Amino acid sequence: MANILGASRFLIILAVIGALIAATTMMIFGLLETINLVQKTIVTGEVSRKVAKALSLEFIEIIDLFLLGTVFYIVAIGLYELFISPNITVPKWLSIKTLDDLKNKLIAVVIVVLGVLFLGQIVSWDGERDLLGYGAAIALVIAGLTYFLTSHKAGGDKK
Repeated sequence: MANILGASRFLIILAVIGALIAATTMMIFGLLETINLVQKTIVTGEVSRKVAKALSLEFIEIIDLFLLGTVFYIVAIGLYELFISPNITVPKWLSIKTLDDLKNKLIAVVIVVLGVLFLGQIVSWDGERDLLGYGAAIALVIAGLTYFLTSHKAGGDKK
C-alpha cells in the first residue's frame, strides 16, 4: 500500500499539465490581444485623450491576462517541484520547497492582480459609479492577504 500511495503523487502531473496549458493559453492570448490592439491603434491613427484613456484601459486588461497566466505557471512549477521533482532549473525566487512557499507566491501575485483590477476600474471610471466601496473591498482583501503572509512568515520564523 505504501508503494501505491507513494507513486500516486504522480497524479499531480495532470494538474501540472493543465496549469501549464492554461498558462500558455493565457500568455498566447495576451500576446495576440496586444498585437491586435497595436494594429488597431496604428490603423485608426486617432490621437486624443479619450483614445489614450481607452488604450490605457485595454493594456491594463492585457496585463491582467499575463498576470493570470503567471499564476497558472507558478502553480504548474510549484506542484511539479513539490510532488514530482525538485530538480528543475528555475530562478531562485521561483524555487518552491514547501506548500507554504507556493501559497505565499500565489498570494503575492493575487495581490498584484487585485491592484491591477482596481487600476482598471479607476482608468475607466465614468464619474457615476461608486468606486469607494469597490476600492475598500479590494483593500480589505489585500490587507487580509498581507496579514496572512506576514503573520504566517513570522510564525514560521519562530520554529
